[in-house]
Amino acid sequence: MGKIIAIANQKGGVGKTTTSVNLAASLGVLEKKVLLIDADPQANATSGIGVDVETVEIGTYQLLEHSNIAKEAIITTETPNLDIIPAHIDLVAIEIELVDKDQREYMLKKALQPIKDDYDYILIDCAPSLGLLTLNALTASNSVIIPIQCEYFALEGLGKLLNTIKSVQKIHNSELDIEGLLLTMYDSRLRLSNQVVEEVQKHFNDMVFQTIIQRNVRLSEAPSYGESIINYDASSKGADNYLSLAKEIINKNS
Repeated sequence: MGKIIAIANQKGGVGKTTTSVNLAASLGVLEKKVLLIDADPQANATSGIGVDVETVEIGTYQLLEHSNIAKEAIITTETPNLDIIPAHIDLVAIEIELVDKDQREYMLKKALQPIKDDYDYILIDCAPSLGLLTLNALTASNSVIIPIQCEYFALEGLGKLLNTIKSVQKIHNSELDIEGLLLTMYDSRLRLSNQVVEEVQKHFNDMVFQTIIQRNVRLSEAPSYGESIINYDASSKGADNYLSLAKEIINKNS
């Protein structure tokens, strides 16, 4: 049975999409069958894996609208074992359109039901907000990965997200777990980076992944070529970090 993992944080620029794309590619390379779902209207995960956003006709929007089934939205990528359900800017409208629908928080969960067992892992790249889109992702998921960048305001807003997760657990999805907190954009030369790591590990102990994603030029270049770090530069520090994270997740779930 496939495990559905949301990658969420309402703060922008913390490495959600970078993590979604590169973790999905790393799991694929490690011979797990993976589906990446782009649930962010900016559609960066879609373009970051090499799909032209302008050509997307069926994606997450149609899935949430239930106007198409999941199988019709799936695109096979050039990365081994990795499929994607893409997003398009029209996803912006979904929050308004779902507002008066019955069971609006369960639209994604229902849409994924028929394909859940076709994959080892389904990763959902969430939008940087705590709106209906993210709520749908959390309701559909078994667990959530929270990326935290190693910078000054790292823990700001984390309390809010943890409260949202608690209320989703209480009302919509009692099985939702925290897969782990992932420290991103780490620079060992900066005292601040080291302080953030210490602070997060002190507060959250076992909830923090052992793998830390370091700042890496190749990692920030890869999306502009529409490639994951695994395809773009498999020998880079970034590829190393994400493969290590993928192995940690596989071990945790085996």
